Amino acid sequence: MTYPPSNDLADLLVHLARLAQNAANSPLTAAQWTALRYFARANTFSRTPSAFSEFHATTRGTASQTVKALVDMGLLTRKAHAHDRRSAVMEVTAEGHAMLAHDPLGGLRQVLADLPQDDRDSLARSVRRAVTQLAAQRGAPTFGTCSDCDHCEPGGAQAYCHCTQTLLATPDMAAFCVDFRPANAAES
Repeated sequence: MTYPPSNDLADLLVHLARLAQNAANSPLTAAQWTALRYFARANTFSRTPSAFSEFHATTRGTASQTVKALVDMGLLTRKAHAHDRRSAVMEVTAEGHAMLAHDPLGGLRQVLADLPQDDRDSLARSVRRAVTQLAAQRGAPTFGTCSDCDHCEPGGAQAYCHCTQTLLATPDMAAFCVDFRPANAAES
């Protein structure tokens, strides 16, 4: 049987992801690294175990166990949510930020940075499109940053989020958001 090139590409992407996530002698599992990275990059509205479970495409129970392990290691702290007392907001500790300096994805980031700019841009567009289409097929959320979100209305020093009905500071513009909607989604 001959496999279509898309099978080879899918297998290559899975293999690349596994290579990038597996580091010898790492104190964290791949899921724990993903969680630590997520909470370091997520905006305030998205730093909850529930939002992480959506991002990681896992159950809330599994996400909760991953978060608990990171809290127990002192890499995350749990704070009461300002607007929803039933929920908690996760914060990366100084120890967590220090751990991120040894992130196994650093090797992949360097390999990608070494690609010619045109190749990187093309790869980024293709992977974003694939993520968006697969998420739509599976009914899963598509994560992205506020700067690329249809809910965001840029405006000078601050932007406005129509979803959360709040002003966004500059650091929020580069943060992951659980309520992200691709800028072209309204036209689709």
